[in-house]
Amino acid sequence: MDLWELERDCWAKGHDLVCGCDEAGAGPLAGRVYAAAVILPRELAIEGLNDSKKLTPKKRDRLYDVIVEQAEAYSVAWVEAQEIDETDILSARMNAMQRAIDGLKVRPDFALIDGNRDHGKQGAVTTPHATVVKGDSLSASIAAASILAKVSRDRYMEEMAAEYPQYAFEQHKGYPTKLHYEKLRQYGPCPIHRRTFLKKL
Repeated sequence: MDLWELERDCWAKGHDLVCGCDEAGAGPLAGRVYAAAVILPRELAIEGLNDSKKLTPKKRDRLYDVIVEQAEAYSVAWVEAQEIDETDILSARMNAMQRAIDGLKVRPDFALIDGNRDHGKQGAVTTPHATVVKGDSLSASIAAASILAKVSRDRYMEEMAAEYPQYAFEQHKGYPTKLHYEKLRQYGPCPIHRRTFLKKL
């Protein structure tokens, strides 16, 4: 499968600097939602590059280092749990992605955004862009962004596991697992829990 086809289409339309953008952590009950934006050198071959969800944690960590080293530009941004509660998760995802794009050391001409949404009630991607369903499997730039976002969020949740050891975040990363619900019933929510996600408790 050719992961550069979408970028080539953008270049052909005159968009010289194209970034891919993806987010991680929309579904968990706790913690930030992360996003990353990446501009890769044209046609760069990165062995094993793929949708982060299709990779093992070890492979994601290895690719994270390769992407950070070889990207023309990359940026990682996030939205805190409190802001997710104050807005909504869709708006938070869009805000995180636009912040990641804004954090790039060079301004992209165009962005390829994973998914089929580009705005929420209180947040939107404002950079010229196109949404791409399953983009992390179709675009090298989005795949790279998906890895940076996922690894960054997992590392953050491992830090939170040390800060709040009673929740065993290292085992579920804040996702709504049976274990996580058991810990919530036992201890109640901590400061990084998304209160608007806990209405079923």
